[in-house]
Amino acid sequence: MRIDKILANIGYGSRKEVKKLLKDRVVEVNGETITDAKIHVNPEKDEITVYGEKIEYKEYIYLMMNKPAGVISATEDLREETVLDLLELEDAVYQPFPVGRLDKDTVGLLLLTNDGALAHRLLSPKKHVPKTYYALIDGTVTEEDKSAFQEGVTLDDGYKTKPAYLTILRSGEIRSEIELTITEGKFHQVKRMFEAVGKKVVYLKRISMGPIELDNRLEEGEYRELTDKEVSMLKEGGGDFPASKGVE
Repeated sequence: MRIDKILANIGYGSRKEVKKLLKDRVVEVNGETITDAKIHVNPEKDEITVYGEKIEYKEYIYLMMNKPAGVISATEDLREETVLDLLELEDAVYQPFPVGRLDKDTVGLLLLTNDGALAHRLLSPKKHVPKTYYALIDGTVTEEDKSAFQEGVTLDDGYKTKPAYLTILRSGEIRSEIELTITEGKFHQVKRMFEAVGKKVVYLKRISMGPIELDNRLEEGEYRELTDKEVSMLKEGGGDFPASKGVE
């Protein structure tokens, strides 16, 4: 890979700015000063330094965020704070984007990456990637609701959802706690599913996506890189992800 592309990719500026660094003789590869932007190096084997500081190059970045309420799942917005605004510069330079979206008032697990192929796979309707949510519901959630979700409910636009698995954690007269696993991602789907059975979601948190579970050590607004094991779990699914909690 060309040295100017490597340095530009990890945030040392535009190609023009990188060329100035090279001209200023502050870039070395394996101890040798490099001034030619077209020189090819292997970032996995060669030692690259800028101003004497060794750089670590990676092509892809994989992040897990505990998205807070009030922040939108977008790369940029003129009026609203986005999830990218929460990233440190050292991570933002890789230009990751959210894998799917969470509603502005929904919190919890959001994956961000610049690996377009993996993101496409996770979002493909053909892959049936399970997503599990914890929610507080106004009213009493019943076994009838559980059966209805398993069969699929009809949303306000006439769309019938795929089977979903509803776990009732606590059912009260005023408020219920549930977990719901779905394998699709229609607009406001969880909220609209409960509206279809006459109930309202008052709090919604995504706790897992595919094989990845939200790290409960992350406070809302915090994030971390996925571990190598977690990345492998996402990549090694091969075909469809396995059904989760009885969802088919």
